[in-house]
Amino acid sequence: MSTPLLQAEDLSRFYGGRIGCRDVSFSLDVGEVLAIVGESGSGKTTLLNLLSGRLAPDAGHVRYAMRDGTTRDLLTLTEAERRHLARTDWGFVHQDAREGLRMNVSAGGNIGERLMGIGDRHYGNIREAARGWLSRVEIDEGRLDDKPTAFSGGMRQRLQIARNLVTAPRLVFMDEPTGGLDVSVQARLLDLIRSLVADLGLAVVLVTHDLAVARLLSHRIMVMKAGEVIETGLTDRVLDDPQAPYTQLLVSSVLAA
Repeated sequence: MSTPLLQAEDLSRFYGGRIGCRDVSFSLDVGEVLAIVGESGSGKTTLLNLLSGRLAPDAGHVRYAMRDGTTRDLLTLTEAERRHLARTDWGFVHQDAREGLRMNVSAGGNIGERLMGIGDRHYGNIREAARGWLSRVEIDEGRLDDKPTAFSGGMRQRLQIARNLVTAPRLVFMDEPTGGLDVSVQARLLDLIRSLVADLGLAVVLVTHDLAVARLLSHRIMVMKAGEVIETGLTDRVLDDPQAPYTQLLVSSVLAA
């Protein structure tokens, strides 16, 4: 039996008397896409931040299978180790691309900066890699020296994805990656994400309130309410035959819309 890439064990986080998330456990395999769904305030973003090391849990553990074959508890990593992991083996795609890009740096510079962060110093190689990734995320290579401020919202999101994937991470965290975009732009971006995930064999933890996005992108789904996981399983099974009353309500509200 293969070792899971990511394991959460009894994760809990509290904000005073309010539950952020409580006793969440699951594992994620290499190349698997897990969607975390629920209404606003359900705890899905808190859980994402705990898994990605952006928040420290009040209880529980997050373990990650490193490239050297060891499994490490994120709480035991030094700050330098955590930063290195975040810019090499992990990616994080924000809902607002401005949070994941340097807006005053060119598109090529945004992509190349991550390569420089892992030690690449050859300007020609960096620029060529950036050019290739622009093409791969469907941005004209002629925009290499343009800043993200000159890009549309959809182009910024594609640039953010390129910036994250240029170092060939194994795990990508996505926080509402299509939120706030026009429907036609969303559809194009979702097709791109699905293609890249399949081509690169990425493992993804996806936070979304959109069940259609979860169905399109994920293998498994976790439904959260008030900080707790109330249902989990294969995505089609959960969405086609929900067992928990809350999940039934979520699904029926989409069908009624």
